[in-house]
Amino acid sequence: MKKTILVFGLIAGFIVTAMMLYSAAMIANHQDFKGNEVLGYTTMLVAFSFIFVGIKNFRDKHNLGVISFGKAFRIGLYITLIASTMYVISWLVEFYVFIPDFAEKYAACVMDKAKSKGATPAELSEQAANMAKFTQLYKNPLFVVLVTYAEILPLGLLVSLISALFLKRKAKPQVETA
Repeated sequence: MKKTILVFGLIAGFIVTAMMLYSAAMIANHQDFKGNEVLGYTTMLVAFSFIFVGIKNFRDKHNLGVISFGKAFRIGLYITLIASTMYVISWLVEFYVFIPDFAEKYAACVMDKAKSKGATPAELSEQAANMAKFTQLYKNPLFVVLVTYAEILPLGLLVSLISALFLKRKAKPQVETA
């Protein structure tokens, strides 16, 4: 079970890390956040498809085609934790080494978006206050870690839950012949 979790967790982790590198390059070079959320969550979903593959692989190759919901969910959870931790670590390296002004760039992008949508001066003022608070909170490494885990972990947990529901399989009862 450990080998399955490690292999599929690393595969999923490398996929989300590659996406993170690409997205961060786009932010650092072009200050372009457009499409990064869609690309990010799509890539996470592709990466987390390896949860399904990992659970199925374990069930069929190492567990005689049988797996309980709990064990399937645990496998998915551990794969999620490995991939999510790789995602968080890659973001921390990128943020602190390559784009330490990310929060400011993000705040400016949010403000530009609000202006282009025709926000009123009061709405812009409120948005500016929210972005100032966000920028201040983003100076705390613990906040950065928690926010980054919050981006990826829920999706992995959802995929783990769905995969466990679909892949659980009880042993067939043995029929004795007389």
